[in-house]
Amino acid sequence: MTIAHFIAMAAAFALIFAGGASGQTKDSAWPETAPPKLALLVYQTFPLDKAAASGKALAAAARVCANLEAPNSWIVMDSVTGEPEVLSFDPFDSFAHVNKAFAEWVPIYAAHPELAKAQEQIVGALQSQRTIIAVRRDDLSYRANRIDLSKARFLRVLEVRLHPGHEAEFAEAFQNLSAAYEKTDSDLWWVVYQVNVGTPSPAFFAFVPMRTLAQNDDLLNIREKLREAEGEAAERMQQIAREAYAQTESNLYAISPEKSHVSKEFAAGDPEFWTAKPQASTKSPIRKKKEKQ
Repeated sequence: MTIAHFIAMAAAFALIFAGGASGQTKDSAWPETAPPKLALLVYQTFPLDKAAASGKALAAAARVCANLEAPNSWIVMDSVTGEPEVLSFDPFDSFAHVNKAFAEWVPIYAAHPELAKAQEQIVGALQSQRTIIAVRRDDLSYRANRIDLSKARFLRVLEVRLHPGHEAEFAEAFQNLSAAYEKTDSDLWWVVYQVNVGTPSPAFFAFVPMRTLAQNDDLLNIREKLREAEGEAAERMQQIAREAYAQTESNLYAISPEKSHVSKEFAAGDPEFWTAKPQASTKSPIRKKKEKQ
């Protein structure tokens, strides 16, 4: 939880109860590393000339928190596609957990000036930020109870913004999509979240955790099987996309363990990755190519 996260939470907290949390939950095969019931998503952008310094400050803050009793965890990711940005995925069990963390961070910042210094550098470098709180919807997901986030190296993120009043149609479309995935018995599991606060119109996120980029090939290869599995529902799903979806965006993010802070139980799912010494930063091949143009 950076100061930027802390300020964002303070701004959003007054609105948390504006919408109701809905959705079904199922027992996970890996409770400590399962997708959380609530996700606080913080998107941050930094000027290119401050990107390296802000990255070092994020890593420094995570190192300080590794020796503290931090009230919550966060997984930081760097964009591979789309605009250069940092996405922090902060897991929470409930809104009460958000409230508790909010209160506990106040004395932590006051007692640890080295943490405050790192966070001042982050806030000073910020170009923009948006914060979203979303609720897990297992009824719209595909085998979400099998997802182990500790094994992920990349996260594919689909954001769907709807025209107001079309939430039921979205639910219908994704229930059909989940049923089609079940027929193919795909091992590309994904979880859906419904935005509770933080967007101007109704919105949902679908997260696909990936261990390697090669799993994107699996998504391409399964398309024909999915069309067959969707059957008569395919036409209805296309109709819903035309009439209900206001905007969609799909991007890929690379998880940065050195900038993240996770519990010991979470890190135990893949200690070699989560406790490894930070490597020299590398830009994605996609972005390198783009910068040369």
